[in-house]
Amino acid sequence: MVDNQLDATFSALADPTRRGMLAALTLGEKPVSELAEPYRMSLAGAAKHVEVLARAGLIERRKVGRQQFCRLEASRLKEASDWLAQWERFWTTRLDALETELKRDPA
Repeated sequence: MVDNQLDATFSALADPTRRGMLAALTLGEKPVSELAEPYRMSLAGAAKHVEVLARAGLIERRKVGRQQFCRLEASRLKEASDWLAQWERFWTTRLDALETELKRDPA
């Protein structure tokens, strides 16, 4: 169901650490240890954030030996963007109508 996926996506994006991790992944695949570095958090703490991102479908993980590598899965972000775009169109239409009415009213 799309709503459940959107819920997971927006829930994952609600945390600034996870948004930062996603931003880091725009530069390419990274190990969890590298994603944790800027936040001075334990590997276990970073792994919890990575798990939330993975459950939301925002990243994909792969293991190489003992290291876990993550890469961005941008299609989920596109779905969220498309959902938000419908509301942008809605409000643009409403505000355009309001502007038209205000221009008609000489007061």
